[in-house]
Amino acid sequence: MTFFDRVMALMKSGNIPIRHGAQRQSIRKACQVARDVLLKSAAQIHAGVTTAEIDRFAAAEMKALGATSAFLNYRQFPGNICISINEEVVHGIGGPRVIQDGDVVKIDVGVYYDGWVGDNALTVPVGNVAQETMHLLAATEESLINAVNYARDGWMLGDLCHSVENHVSQYGYTVVREFVGHGVGRKLHEEPQVPNYGKKGDRPRLKAGMTLAIEPMINMGTEKTRILADKWTVITTDRKPSAHYEHVVLVTEDEPEILTARGRMFPKGVNDLTPRPVTELG
Repeated sequence: MTFFDRVMALMKSGNIPIRHGAQRQSIRKACQVARDVLLKSAAQIHAGVTTAEIDRFAAAEMKALGATSAFLNYRQFPGNICISINEEVVHGIGGPRVIQDGDVVKIDVGVYYDGWVGDNALTVPVGNVAQETMHLLAATEESLINAVNYARDGWMLGDLCHSVENHVSQYGYTVVREFVGHGVGRKLHEEPQVPNYGKKGDRPRLKAGMTLAIEPMINMGTEKTRILADKWTVITTDRKPSAHYEHVVLVTEDEPEILTARGRMFPKGVNDLTPRPVTELG
């Protein structure tokens, strides 16, 4: 890192919001609402249902909980949630597509609740999914849990980012580079950007009170992606599957706090590819 890069990183670190006291409790509540909507909506995913039906269900759940979608109309995005299947990486739009046996469905839920944002995602395997695809899902979730451990006061963001790619590359997987995690709070996207790749030791230095959306987007094949004609849905260029898991994490004075905490789908990681049902993750 050059001297200029170090100066810029220090300036950027000063722009990262720090949450205190009641602010932490407010974002904690928003993230719990997002978690509840995610798990309830994910539980509706099965062969034969359309992605539009899942989107409408999520919207109804948000309304019932007093929340609104953080995605709807964001830069003219037309959906309440993002729902992406197989080679679709992120930003899929609910529509007439029918979910099939063997699909893997990425569902990403962001909400506004009492002026604060909660954001989280997971990938749901439907029916008889190929074991190699299950391995991708397990490794991606594992990389998220590993990355959370780096969200500590005084540690470098670069170490957290590096940990994701370092973990999944051992299996021959690649990380999406055009889309990254981010800070979250009053707005859906705040500083800092949280890529799933980076150099150890790169600033900014994390501080207690920062809230980070950590979201590995991992491809079985090439890292290259393209955007479909709908101007939103991102797919892998080789059409191989992609997986996506996300948590919002609060950097504290002690252990990292996962604000969107849920049970792990693959508690033993890649050592056991039998997923727990979504209904058991709450």
